[in-house]
Amino acid sequence: MNFSLEGFDYTDINSYYELLIGASLSILPKIIWAILVFWIGFKVAHGISQWLRKIFNNQGFDPTVENFLVNLLRYILRALVILAVIWILWVQTSSFVALIAAAGFALGWALSGTLGHFASWIVILIFRPYKIWDIVEIDNYTGSVIDITVFSTKLQTVDTRIIIIPNNDAIWWSIVNYSLTEERQIDMDIWIAYTDNIDTGRKVLTEIAHSNMKCIIDEGTHPVKVVVKELWDNAVIVALRVWCKTEDYFAVSFELRETIKKEFDQNNLHFPFPQSDVHMYQEKS
Repeated sequence: MNFSLEGFDYTDINSYYELLIGASLSILPKIIWAILVFWIGFKVAHGISQWLRKIFNNQGFDPTVENFLVNLLRYILRALVILAVIWILWVQTSSFVALIAAAGFALGWALSGTLGHFASWIVILIFRPYKIWDIVEIDNYTGSVIDITVFSTKLQTVDTRIIIIPNNDAIWWSIVNYSLTEERQIDMDIWIAYTDNIDTGRKVLTEIAHSNMKCIIDEGTHPVKVVVKELWDNAVIVALRVWCKTEDYFAVSFELRETIKKEFDQNNLHFPFPQSDVHMYQEKS
């Protein structure tokens, strides 16, 4: 049913009722139909993207590429659904183009930083400084990359905190990727008292490294090194350097620290505390 203002009597209250009823009967079906298309369309877009993700998982696709393709398909399908809703509501093409141009000009200023994050996302996908499940350090945050979205990168720390870093910041900050190599060296500083024997300490630390089954020990390429690093005011700093697999780095570090404490106690080696010698002089009158 269509309605018009021809013959509309502005002095008759019934004319306003008829106009309201006519407008409702003409516009309401379109609104209901648009809402149904919008809801069903977004459900279908989500279902198709999840179906594609399942196929990629079965084929063993790279998680980073998988997320990119799935998200790209989801955005395209949602855009098509929105265009279908606009077509159902009979929005004039010229008006719609003008609206998009004005909104684009305004959003261009308001979302300039957001567009920079999107551009950084493209750079991450092309140059691959890191990918999903890599262990990285960005802006002094260390964790596993669990997701790379259009605007941000999500890290999960050892204590399961989720760190969200904008992609633009991730590109500008220095990135340390610990997963680019399969092996990683543990460099651990140990304090030994000046009164203790350095050779005894070196022997104990070497035996501790050899006793840990997760340490990679090869005298040619992966030797165990125990060297005197520094001589401080109250301690001798001895560096223990040993190799392990990258995924075992934190576990091996914790195990070595615990074992060092126990073995030092058994071998009468001491961890010195900061201390000062105070000399007192008394003047005689």
